Amino acid sequence: MATEIRVPALGESVSEATIGKWFKKPGEAVKADEPLVELETDKVTLEVNAPAAGVLGEIVAKEGETVGVNALLGSIAEGGAAAAAPAPKKEEKAAAAPAPAEAPKAAATKAADSGPAVARLAAESGVDPSSVPASGKDGRVTKGDMLAAIATGGAATPATAPAPVQVRAPSAPDDASREERVKMTKLRQTIARRLKEAQSSAAMLTTFNEVDMTNVMALRNQYKDAFEKKHGVKLGFMGFFVKACVQALKEIPAVNAEIDGTDIIYKNYYHIGVAVGTDKGLVVPVVRDADELSIAGVEKKIGEFGRKARDGKLSIEEMQGGTFTISNGGVYGSLMSTPILNAPQSAILGMHKIQERPMAIGGKVEIRPMMYLAVSYDHRIIDGKEAVTFLVRIKEGLEDPARLVLDL
Repeated sequence: MATEIRVPALGESVSEATIGKWFKKPGEAVKADEPLVELETDKVTLEVNAPAAGVLGEIVAKEGETVGVNALLGSIAEGGAAAAAPAPKKEEKAAAAPAPAEAPKAAATKAADSGPAVARLAAESGVDPSSVPASGKDGRVTKGDMLAAIATGGAATPATAPAPVQVRAPSAPDDASREERVKMTKLRQTIARRLKEAQSSAAMLTTFNEVDMTNVMALRNQYKDAFEKKHGVKLGFMGFFVKACVQALKEIPAVNAEIDGTDIIYKNYYHIGVAVGTDKGLVVPVVRDADELSIAGVEKKIGEFGRKARDGKLSIEEMQGGTFTISNGGVYGSLMSTPILNAPQSAILGMHKIQERPMAIGGKVEIRPMMYLAVSYDHRIIDGKEAVTFLVRIKEGLEDPARLVLDL
């Protein structure tokens, strides 16, 4: 009796994953809950554990293949004998699953060459595997190839995605020899697709302002040692920004809403996404119910997310359900930018580098630590007045941080 290994639920809005690597080979013993295969989604990399102890049987989904939720990855045989037994010969497999009369013998033979899943599909559908373009190793037809062919009535239609169109002119021979072409990771492909979709679907606009960070910096310098001693985490700027955003979102609820068809969904909760850069791409863990957290609570949560992001340990649940996002390009030295929406959210705040600049204060010129702020928003749901007011409220809260403590 074999136990199937299937793709688990991948989380909200995640429907497919790419097989990263298998940690075991067919015939090797596995323990229950032992990691078997790595899946790479558009948000995180996760491991699928063995549903039972036994021996790894056939691997159906090979490395690099794209699979959907609940797709069959492979199987585990009980004990060692069943799984370790050699696969039946091609002739035996073909005889065990005879093709219908209209399916030629070649179909059964090729199905046997490509695996039992292909043979079974060939027998059930009558589609000749020899007429199906193969995408598997050594020219073998995969289960995905057969399913795609069956869906198109058995026509010889490639099951794999069409090759990308060459959009760039060929390089000069001397330059081509020094170029390196690397396939984009699943995460990077999805980041590119989602950002382009956000630009295409939303009426995106950006408004700017600047904030004098003098008072926040003075407060931080005064209490940073005592804060770290009591709470075990450093006092940064993000806690102040999250609290300032929550206050502004409460006043301007459209910024915390989203469009669903012809409806507007107003959210009476405040899950703030904080964009974090990793070596694999940008991830956005979510500080849930940020309105119920103190500045210390926010800083602790963000510190935890930062460690998990660096170690690749963020879960899908920790990166879904956000209602508003903050992106801090200032940590990389960005002075000003126009952040792109994190769909389906309707707005995103861009923080930037703190730069000393001469400012007119009370009729005098003073050097102040200034930061440009940018809010990109969906003009379909947020009016310009609302966007500007929202940004002004953030500015007011940061320039007078007592307002954050007093909830003013």
